[in-house]
Amino acid sequence: MAKLWGGRFSKNTNELVDAFNASINYDKRLYQEDIRGSMAHARMLVKCGIIPEADGTKIVAGLQDILKDIEAGNFEFSVALEDIHMNVEARLTERIGDAGARLHTARSRNDQVALDMHMYMKRQIVEVAELLLEFEKVILAVAKQHDKTLMPGYTHLQRAQPITFAHHLLAYFNMLQRDFRRLLGVWEDADIMPLGAGAIAGTTFPIDRFFVAEQLNFKNVYANSMDAVSDRDYVLDFLSFASVLMMHMSRLSEELCLWSSTEFGFVELDDAFATGSSMMPQKKNPDISELVRGKTGRVYGELMAMLTTLKGLPLTYNKDLQEDKEGLFDAIDTVKFTLQVYRDMIATMTVNTDRMRWAVSHDFSNATDLADYLVRKGLPFRKAHAVVGQCVAYAIKEHKFLLDMTLDEYKQFCELFEPDLMEALDPEHCVNARVSYGGPSYVENDKQLEKGEAILKEQEETLKALREKI
Repeated sequence: MAKLWGGRFSKNTNELVDAFNASINYDKRLYQEDIRGSMAHARMLVKCGIIPEADGTKIVAGLQDILKDIEAGNFEFSVALEDIHMNVEARLTERIGDAGARLHTARSRNDQVALDMHMYMKRQIVEVAELLLEFEKVILAVAKQHDKTLMPGYTHLQRAQPITFAHHLLAYFNMLQRDFRRLLGVWEDADIMPLGAGAIAGTTFPIDRFFVAEQLNFKNVYANSMDAVSDRDYVLDFLSFASVLMMHMSRLSEELCLWSSTEFGFVELDDAFATGSSMMPQKKNPDISELVRGKTGRVYGELMAMLTTLKGLPLTYNKDLQEDKEGLFDAIDTVKFTLQVYRDMIATMTVNTDRMRWAVSHDFSNATDLADYLVRKGLPFRKAHAVVGQCVAYAIKEHKFLLDMTLDEYKQFCELFEPDLMEALDPEHCVNARVSYGGPSYVENDKQLEKGEAILKEQEETLKALREKI
């Protein structure tokens, strides 16, 4: 194996150390950012008179050629060269000679990798935001289709009150809105340019960091060189966002597992998003939902791993910081997969509206409405609650539901019951009576669906602006 360091080193790096130390197998995905950052750095060196213009021209042209080679699959990455930075620089110097060796003037791999990570994060934020927006659109579209589809709402996984399927989906739409806002928060800390911080204390060369920031579309520049090379808050921010998003997706996954079971029968997943059994031919398994539910813990682990890596590090750069990549890359891939597959899975699933309507008509989820009925007749709520509890106990004993009982049966428990109580017990009436802001009534559903469309338009405008800054 070729000697890596030279200079004061008299031995080749041990092969095990080489393999353990190298990050090229995963950080090669930063090649676009590394090359773009190096081109901006070279132009700044020329502008500030630090290297000759001819050398700068050769460097930029050479980097453009290397970018083409990588994208065409004609670039062989070397573990001996450790990382994407050294691989690109070594190939550049091999091709253009001393001009390539001047590229690293006034920078360190410490601020170089920090720059790459910031740029990569900004690009990934936009890509994840695009997928998140697409999934929100699907959720809203399916909710619109089922704005009048009745279903039981649950607390403690017990039927609680009648709602609509749209209302249930809009709860997830609201979660995803918050996720979108959290993702925009990640952008703020990622949009700070670290290059020019050097290894720790900047450089003696007359560089122009703001010129580089302008070329690379950064809003801000790190004000402290030590903070610039050691900061990974934006990585934590993304992993935190990803953990919350995956928690939301895991909750939806759990509901889809339940809803698609024979016991519920509320939805059927398209065959393209389900699997069979190697032994039991009747099975149709919601594997995607189970995988997403399982991968959520993996993303949590990546957040905890990064927090643990950072908690004991003195300033500034330490090799531990190399651990910022694999977990982040895996979390990004997991989030992207989840949003893509769920977008298509939700759009193609069949909603068994008749089964949902049957379920909400064969339970006691209208009991609260019966209590509210008595309250409107003048009975204090606590007393009304007790009366309805007695009615429910009687109905269970008689193998009936509340809509099956006669007026005479009701009057055994309270004289305030009148013929109009049957209207109050109808599931559709129960839903539409809930006109408080954020409730499940058809009127409120329409308002929330309209509001959702406005939110999506705002998000599209925000995303359009971010695309121009990567």
